[in-house]
Amino acid sequence: MVRYSLDPENPTKSCKSRGSNLRVHFKNTRETAQAIKGMHIRKATKYLKDVTLKKQCVPFRRYNGGVGRCAQAKQWGWTQGRWPKKSAEFLLHMLKNAESNAELKGLDVDSLVIEHIQVNKAPKMRRRTYRAHGRINPYMSSPCHIEMILTEKEQIVPKPEEEVAQKKKVKKQVLLRVFWVFFGVKNPEFG
Repeated sequence: MVRYSLDPENPTKSCKSRGSNLRVHFKNTRETAQAIKGMHIRKATKYLKDVTLKKQCVPFRRYNGGVGRCAQAKQWGWTQGRWPKKSAEFLLHMLKNAESNAELKGLDVDSLVIEHIQVNKAPKMRRRTYRAHGRINPYMSSPCHIEMILTEKEQIVPKPEEEVAQKKKVKKQVLLRVFWVFFGVKNPEFG
């Protein structure tokens, strides 16, 4: 059993999913994962499908050097965004796997929320590219490990209204007398 970086607060109400050494760019996957963090599972699935169809973008907040601006990023309060299709597809597969794990545990799939999602760098894979004048340069890939924990969210029950105790009415003359006794001030408004 592989250790997750975070243990769920209530293991009976949560399910896990993870993938190791996935051949998908680390930086793109990290930004996509941050976008779906805290989302409801149905909303996250729809969002990732929209990303593959370029209907919604992924805001690039950390790894954004050279990333162009797009109008769709405005709904995230950001300017830079892209549509990392392969990252979105990998995360969709992981969400589907987590959903299957939830069904196996007997959890309510419709109330699952992505509580924790983390993307780590995996060891780089090496190839070579041939350059001018007989030189050779590295041609590396940046795979990643992904782990996620989904938690069943409880239904929010409104708190019953309590009867508010009415404040005791105090006459203004009594308040002025109290101010005068304690503070030596005849009129508290003018000091």
